[in-house]
Amino acid sequence: MNTEKILVVDDDLNICELLRLYLTKEGYNVVIANDGVTAVTMFQEESPNLVLLDIMLPKLDGWQVCREIRKFSETPIIMLTAKGEVFDRVLGLELGADDYMVKPFEPKELIARVKAVLRRTKVTEIENHEEVTFPNLVVNKTTYTVTLNGKEVQMPPKELELLFFLSSNPNKVYTRDQLLEFIWGYDFFGDSRTVDVHIKRLREKIDDPTQPWQIKTVWGIGYKFEVK
Repeated sequence: MNTEKILVVDDDLNICELLRLYLTKEGYNVVIANDGVTAVTMFQEESPNLVLLDIMLPKLDGWQVCREIRKFSETPIIMLTAKGEVFDRVLGLELGADDYMVKPFEPKELIARVKAVLRRTKVTEIENHEEVTFPNLVVNKTTYTVTLNGKEVQMPPKELELLFFLSSNPNKVYTRDQLLEFIWGYDFFGDSRTVDVHIKRLREKIDDPTQPWQIKTVWGIGYKFEVK
């Protein structure tokens, strides 16, 4: 289940609707702007997780929009354009774009790139925040330690990484497949039962109904670290 919001910026209404269709089908929330000025305004109002940004736009072109966004945000940007020259690709990347796709493009490839960029962003955010603290619980990914009620709890690295990931995103629900992707990676050959086993072991070590936090099962979807 995706909860990320994507801002699509293009003056071609047909392309906007096509992207909305594919992205919505993948579970993303989609907002649309058809010119550069509106794009900057909507970015500030909507706080999207990613921007799909066409270069040839009225009012402000995509490069100008990218410059404006980069003045105050590191939100990932994928540039979309009919131009395929090396100069355009290099300029977009130098201005801070994270990826670049040339029209016409395959929607499935675009979706794959969106997922890849969001995944890299999520990993970077987690790596930059190496400790989470809740009442009676501290999870530190730098030292790979978990402290519960002032005492260190021993657990294998993957259990700790799973706990760290969930607790770094409190009250957010993740499917088993998402947790497999974020913790074990695409090259892992196991299945979703791997997540269930690790959750069970985590609960055996830290579950306490008196705490204001718990690892909760969201039936039919996955798991979340619930904070009351």
